[in-house]
This record gives sequence, C-alpha cells and structure tokens, in this order.
Amino acid sequence: MAQKQSILGRIGQLTRANINSLLDKAEDPEKMLDQLVRDYTSSIAEAEEAVAQTIGNLRLAEADHAEDISASREWGQKAIAASQKADTLRTSGQSAEADKFDNLAKIALGKQIGFENEAKTAAPQIASQNEVVEKLKTGLIGMKGKLGELQTKRDQLVARSKTAEAQAKVQDAVKSIDILDPTSEVSRFEDKVRRVEAQVAGQAELAASSLDAQFEQLEGDSTAAEVEARLSELKGLGAGAPPAVDPAAQ
Repeated sequence: MAQKQSILGRIGQLTRANINSLLDKAEDPEKMLDQLVRDYTSSIAEAEEAVAQTIGNLRLAEADHAEDISASREWGQKAIAASQKADTLRTSGQSAEADKFDNLAKIALGKQIGFENEAKTAAPQIASQNEVVEKLKTGLIGMKGKLGELQTKRDQLVARSKTAEAQAKVQDAVKSIDILDPTSEVSRFEDKVRRVEAQVAGQAELAASSLDAQFEQLEGDSTAAEVEARLSELKGLGAGAPPAVDPAAQ
C-alpha cells in the first residue's frame, strides 16, 4: 500500500505542476521543457508498470474472493444435503447413521463459515484497491494530458525561437542595405561615387579655366596684331598724301 500511495503522490504532484510558472522561472525554457518531457515520459512508464501490477493483484484478489463465495455456497449446500439425509435416517429409526450425517452437516457449516469470513475480510480490501486503481488510472490520464501539454509548449517555444531568429536575420539584412543608414554598404559606396564625381568635376573646372586663359591670351594676341596692322595702314596712308596746308599762311 505504501508503494501505491507513493505512486499516487508522484502522479498528483506531476499533474498539478504549473508549466507556465516553471517556464517563467527557467533560465533556458527549452532545455527545461525537454527535461520535463523526459521526466514525465519516464514517470508515466513507471506508473503504468505499477498500475498494471496493482490491477493484476486486484484481479487475483477478486478471483480469490469469488472462489471463497463459491466455496461458501457449495459447503452450505453440502450442509443442507447432510442435514436432510440425517433427518431421513432419523425418521426411519437409524439414529446412529443420522448422527453421522448431522456431524457431516456441522463440518460443512464450519467450512461455509470459514469461507464466508474470508470473503467478508477481503471485500473491503478489494473495494479499497479498486478505488486506488481508479485513482491511478485517472492520474495516468492526467499525466499523459500534461505530457501532451508539455510537448505542445515545447514545439511552440521552438517555433517561436526559430521565428525570432529568422526575424533577427531579416532585420540585420535590411539594416545592411538601408540606404538612409550612413554606415550601410550602399551609403558608403554612394559617398565614394560622389567624391569621384566631385573630383572629376573639379578637374573639368580646372581644365576649363586653363582653356579660357588660353583663349583670352589668343584674343589678346589677335588684338595686338590688329593694332599693328592698323598702325601700318595708317602709316601707309600718311606717306602718299599731300602736305597739309596751314590756314594761317593763306
């Protein structure tokens, strides 16, 4: 009986366990759930073995009880038969034979009483064992239900963990290509391109400035040449013209 009570106590403790409370206190919920699943599976196997043994013992006790009841009836019938035979013999004047069968009836009645007492003694024990077996069966059902709850919680937790990891990877990937993020590869590449473009623009501007200076110099040379040409022309005109008349001399 002590073993049965111990099993019932363990079953009750396991079926009353608050999984959510245990998860809240656990540093690594997934590992804790894996351990709980192993513990529950092992405990269920042990409990099933104990329940099977208890049921087996109960069925033997019930069979013995049934045999006691059957034997009690048989000895009762033998007592009746012996008593009736004694009455018949005594009626016919065979007192000695009658007494013999009355003694047989008494022996049969003693046997009947013995089996009746055994049956009466076993009845409450059998009733108690039946209650224990029913509690064990109910506890097993509860344990199996709790095991299913544990397995579901574990699967949900693993799925949530994998989803969170996937989301974190996606966020990291998105962050790495965020063109608004100055630390992103795209932003750094864009900045590099802008610096090259600025350098090319500066070189173009410098080249343009040099070219303008050359054209300005060329224009300056052209103007000087024009001045010289016109001066020569003026000189040529001056050599072929008549001397100028002084108005005062006239």
